[in-house]
Amino acid sequence: MLISNAYAQAAGQDPTGGLMGILPLILMFVVLWFLMIRPQMKRAKEHKAMVEALSKGDEVVTQGGIAGRVAEIGDGFVHLEVAEKVNIIVQKQAVATVLPKGTLKAL
Repeated sequence: MLISNAYAQAAGQDPTGGLMGILPLILMFVVLWFLMIRPQMKRAKEHKAMVEALSKGDEVVTQGGIAGRVAEIGDGFVHLEVAEKVNIIVQKQAVATVLPKGTLKAL
């Protein structure tokens, strides 16, 4: 016979048990957790607390950039006085920032 038989070699066993293959994935998840997910959850928690603490007379800025004074607060909406006797209704979640008292002088 001119062709010799080919035999499969025994596969070498990985001494780390495959942990080295999963380690980069675990490391990437930990980095993403601390750089992206955790800070976003913290900001959402702070925004929720700020929205719940809104009271009549607070001066706020909405996410659309409208500044006004809180005239009335409902369950899901806030009435903002943006000018003398001019009120608009916005969702509570649209309030981006509470301004220091006295910031809006024109109202």
